[in-house]
Amino acid sequence: MEVLTIYIPEDKISEIKNTADIVDIVSESVILKKTGKNYIGLCPFHAEKTPSFTVSPDKQIFHCFGCGTGGNAFSFLMQQEGLSFPEAVRVLARRYGIEIPVQNMSPEQKRRISEKESLLAVNQMAMDYYQTLLRSTAGKTAMQYLKERGMSKESVDDFKLGYAPGGWDNLTNIFLKKKIAPALAEKAGLIVSRKGKDGFYDRFRNRIIFPIYSVNTQLVGFGGRVLDDALPKYLNSPETPLYNKSRSLYGIHRAKQPCRQRDTVYIVEGYFDLLALHRYGIENTVATLGTSLTPEHVRLLKGYAARMVMVYDSDEAGIKAVLRSIGTFKREEVDARIIVLPKGYDPDSFIMKFGHESFMKIASKSQGIMSFLIDSAVNKHGLSNEGKIRIVQELKEPLSTVSDKVARSLYVKELAERVGVDEAAVQAEVRATPVGKKDDLGGFHKQTEFKKRDRLEQQIIKMMLQYPQILPEISKQNILDLFSDAGLRSIGKMALAYKDDSQSRISGIMSAIDDDEQRNLISQISIVEDSWDQKNCHSILTQFILSRRRNEKTLLDQIKAADKANDVELVQKLLEEKQKWAVLSDQQKMALQK
Repeated sequence: MEVLTIYIPEDKISEIKNTADIVDIVSESVILKKTGKNYIGLCPFHAEKTPSFTVSPDKQIFHCFGCGTGGNAFSFLMQQEGLSFPEAVRVLARRYGIEIPVQNMSPEQKRRISEKESLLAVNQMAMDYYQTLLRSTAGKTAMQYLKERGMSKESVDDFKLGYAPGGWDNLTNIFLKKKIAPALAEKAGLIVSRKGKDGFYDRFRNRIIFPIYSVNTQLVGFGGRVLDDALPKYLNSPETPLYNKSRSLYGIHRAKQPCRQRDTVYIVEGYFDLLALHRYGIENTVATLGTSLTPEHVRLLKGYAARMVMVYDSDEAGIKAVLRSIGTFKREEVDARIIVLPKGYDPDSFIMKFGHESFMKIASKSQGIMSFLIDSAVNKHGLSNEGKIRIVQELKEPLSTVSDKVARSLYVKELAERVGVDEAAVQAEVRATPVGKKDDLGGFHKQTEFKKRDRLEQQIIKMMLQYPQILPEISKQNILDLFSDAGLRSIGKMALAYKDDSQSRISGIMSAIDDDEQRNLISQISIVEDSWDQKNCHSILTQFILSRRRNEKTLLDQIKAADKANDVELVQKLLEEKQKWAVLSDQQKMALQK
């Protein structure tokens, strides 16, 4: 396969960085509110109820005071979308219409090509093949099946549905003809190695194909459904470097804007459930992909809608799926609702029979989590005396985890009235229930603590990042040579070397750093603006040099004590440490004399 890649010169990276607006980028997946100079919102990287995620448009950086994560526009996309740095750069280049030169790769460049880009190309090749077949004579039966399921031509085209023919090696042979390495197609999950034999066979055979896209419209995987009652009825791509079912949602690329506009997302289980709801105008719908709703799913959706509504089948399996998801909703602290469809209907069959208005009417009566749990427990145990006891025992723990006292009181009252038990008795049971750790119940997330660092060294780095006028003095006095923290010294050296004095210089320095902890530290000490001038900068530098003098004296005392104890190894270690502070430069001595 002749492969092309994109070479990204440094000046292009700078152009993209200076053109991109981090507020616009973050706003695509986080609902932000302006507060003073900055914007705040709920962090997409951990569960939280009170916004601690801060975005600075002036510095073009973000930082979460809850989990400690920080960075610039590139690193936000890398973490949110699971992209590499070059991929994040290209995503922003396309967004802002910045052209990046394309060239044929050398053999060495071919060897180093991004694996993800190769897999995306292979997926696109497979999708083109599946789409072509569905619209050909070979796909006549599959197309008829889709029509019988109520799928319009627009739905088929909009969601790029395809068809994988019967036979074992149709796609495998296509790849061979195009000189695609079998190992690459296998890594994409499209073909499977024959156990104990040479060769490969197609993963998807005689199935309707549903391409699965990421939130930024990258083709990451496929789902397939048989045309009859054969098992397994549904088959999805395996986990690959592109596709992770715990992070992927079918239809998210088309639903994200409608979700944002309506501040609500409907969550279904099946491909056809989603296609039917979209066809009837309910485009703020996504579907899980053969897995329960995960924290990653919920955090992704939190960036597009405050309210999440589960629309699952009314059968036992559907109820169980809802119950499995309730813990996730509670931990992630979101406004979750449940739609209970009439018996015998799933979202697909319900909306096909009754239409948009009927669906919206039943959606308006969706239940909150606790009301749903009460109904489910009543249906499960009945209202005999024994049943009532079981209902209260089953629900006392979920009720005890409701942190809002007013809400808990209302739920207790609802339960007591529903089962005909004295409210005080139910309240006593709930109060007597031991409450587990906050992390287990409410999504409380401890702030990530950086390892203990020297306070003055952090202050100096902060002034270097926020007040570049002091950089010549830092360099002249060789201040960084006296740093004890290697990580902070490394950041300081980058700040000295970075020549851009614009507002986005902090974002630029971040782009040059690979270490997440260093990047998070930069965002933490930079997101809040301090007031700097030459006087207070010199004051901090003087304090720092004096502290190093005191350190040197302490080391001398420690060396004497270790020598007296004949601890040769410790003496050697302390002497090496002393060497760092042994000689102050003339400039540093002058600073002390001022």
